[in-house]
Amino acid sequence: MSKTVDLAPVCAFLPCLTPATWAAAAVNDLETLLIDHANCEKKAAATALSLMHRYTENSDLLHAMSRLAREELRHFEQVLKIMERRGVEYQPVTASRYAAGLRGLIRAQEPYKLIDTLLVGALIEARSCERFAALVPLLDEELGGFYTSLLRSESRHFMDYLGLARSAARAAGCDDDIDDRLQAFKEREAELILTPDDNLRFHSGVPRSATAEAADAA
Repeated sequence: MSKTVDLAPVCAFLPCLTPATWAAAAVNDLETLLIDHANCEKKAAATALSLMHRYTENSDLLHAMSRLAREELRHFEQVLKIMERRGVEYQPVTASRYAAGLRGLIRAQEPYKLIDTLLVGALIEARSCERFAALVPLLDEELGGFYTSLLRSESRHFMDYLGLARSAARAAGCDDDIDDRLQAFKEREAELILTPDDNLRFHSGVPRSATAEAADAA
């Protein structure tokens, strides 16, 4: 864990920590990890811009998402540069089940749709931060240093999303609902993180191949 960023709030917010078997699998396939990391940064910026277009009357959200989109696009550019230096071609990879699995719980009607969407954003950003920290000790100096540099912004993004969700709930008069919704999303998130996954992705569960290898070794 980083010595300069307090990750205790992130770890307390998440329902579980990343399994060591996922981290071990990730460092053995850095090419896929970097490609999917680039995709995650691009998608995070697109999500922020989508929220800005959809909720133009929410000034706090507009300011937070504008800042977040700029930061995520900057991170995307940084990942691309690292890939180029390492000779990693930016090619298509299938999407992780993770984000779709969480968004499948989002309610369709407003204001619940906004609240749920922001809660999902908080979980995704918190998980990203926790995964960067889990990977740092296992990586080379360049990539470990880069991931360390992302911890502060990712931990702030998590707090931004969570604060906006609570503000939206207060404005809608459904404060009592938000903790139950958050718990439902956390339970789903833990399932997605801890159960075997077909593919290695930045937010995936443990790849089935790694799970099988661990079982054979035992």
